[in-house]
Amino acid sequence: MLLDIRTYTCRPGMLKKQLAVYEKYGRDAQHRIAGNPLGFLTTETGNINQYVHIWVYTDAADREAKRQAMNNDPDWAKYREERDKLGALVSQENKLMKPVGFYPAPEPR
Repeated sequence: MLLDIRTYTCRPGMLKKQLAVYEKYGRDAQHRIAGNPLGFLTTETGNINQYVHIWVYTDAADREAKRQAMNNDPDWAKYREERDKLGALVSQENKLMKPVGFYPAPEPR
């Protein structure tokens, strides 16, 4: 089990526009390939220009295969093109984490 926790920071005032571009161009392609995320979240407190999504993979090989499929997908390429045109993203942080043994792990979606 591998959790990919991805935190994105947008320029101030651009979060809603960034999420709209993802919803219109990226969501369906990503979900078709990677399944549904464990969470796709905006900030309640803290940095209001950030959003986080968490993806569940069986292991690193599963993640790599799905990421490669996304990178080869024309719909995902269209999303990246639109995202880059918008220019809302400032930074991205990824953490790959494993659950501890004494809490149940979420199932890959």
